[in-house]
Amino acid sequence: MARDGFVNECDLHPTPDFPAGSVDYQKVADYKNKLLDKGYVQFKVSGENDMYLQFCADNSWWLENYALFMALKDQFGGCPWNEWPEVFRYRLNDAMNSLSDDVGERVRKEKFIQFLLFQQWRELKKYCQERDIFIFGDISFYVNYDSADVWSNPEIFKLDHDRLPYVVAGVPPDNFSETGQRWGNPVYNWDVLRDTKFKWWVDRIRFNLSYFDLVRIDHFRGFAAVWEIPVDEPTAEKGQWQETPGHELFSLLVDQFKSLPIVAEDLGYITPDVKFLMEAFGFPGMKPLIFAFEGDFENTPYAPPNHIKNCVAYTGTHDCNTIRGWFDNEISREAREKLEAFLGRQVSSVTVSDEMIQLSMMSPANTAILPMQDVLNLGKEGRLNYPGTPEGNWEWRLSEGDWPSDLADKLNELTRKFGRG
Repeated sequence: MARDGFVNECDLHPTPDFPAGSVDYQKVADYKNKLLDKGYVQFKVSGENDMYLQFCADNSWWLENYALFMALKDQFGGCPWNEWPEVFRYRLNDAMNSLSDDVGERVRKEKFIQFLLFQQWRELKKYCQERDIFIFGDISFYVNYDSADVWSNPEIFKLDHDRLPYVVAGVPPDNFSETGQRWGNPVYNWDVLRDTKFKWWVDRIRFNLSYFDLVRIDHFRGFAAVWEIPVDEPTAEKGQWQETPGHELFSLLVDQFKSLPIVAEDLGYITPDVKFLMEAFGFPGMKPLIFAFEGDFENTPYAPPNHIKNCVAYTGTHDCNTIRGWFDNEISREAREKLEAFLGRQVSSVTVSDEMIQLSMMSPANTAILPMQDVLNLGKEGRLNYPGTPEGNWEWRLSEGDWPSDLADKLNELTRKFGRG
């Protein structure tokens, strides 16, 4: 922002005392919002430039609704959109065409913020492309109810006349949860989506692939069938499976895109219809080694001998403990015995991360993902996410200097040794 003249260098200081090793999101937001406020004032003085106007034109299909949603949310004190006055909740024309000056100003500011964000992202992507670095993105299957997506496209979700969900998303009971998981997201009305030739999904995937080199789609099994739970049920136990037209959607996408660099999150309850869908379109699945040694090692798809070429090998995922954290706190005696038997040697807290990294890199999988926490052999203090826990997630942060000086050489050697260069 200082380089582009939206703020002065002196506006950047003093920099808050951000914590080392973790992210304090509120402190970051407070600091950046002050800069954005100043930047927007300068933007209004200098006037809308061609790059900004082009950005707004190219992204109007989502930007207009998103900016208005954020402006109205601010106007109504952060309340969910279903608690807004009826004229805004239902997007009635009279109200939408006669917005207050305050709301209009907030809309323009939000567009400016998004312009800055995507301008900086394009610069980052260009920097990465020049160095043969790929950016691996992530698409959630569901969206939040209190979102611009649902507010501006209520017809593609299963909502009642009051625009409230009558069924919500989740997964059924399994060995890990006696009552299943009730996530509470609104579920899609696939009949309406089909009538639009899946436009919302096509636009969403196209947009993500324009900013990422490949994407992982979370809860991929939702493209075969979803678990719908009546909204008044407190748990997921009384849900029902509903088939979804994923094959139709991806057939359409194949016709429109030169390639679909998509990785399917295929963990959890995976049925033959999900596997068929992945195989039909050649989407690789995930093979986290952290799951390989609990249970039937010979037959689990996560065991290295059972990996196929068209998959992505991980030491672990963002939802798991770190490898060392798992080894120190969670691994069963049987799993440890299987790991050591497979390796042919004893494993300790000091060596376990390197051992699992080696297994990932030597896997026949065409892609291997190594979380930085495992590369650094961090314990549970490096865990990124605790599923089902609303607080304390996504706070781990890698700071400059947190890695040993020889780490680049070590990773380079591993990459060359296993032909992943």
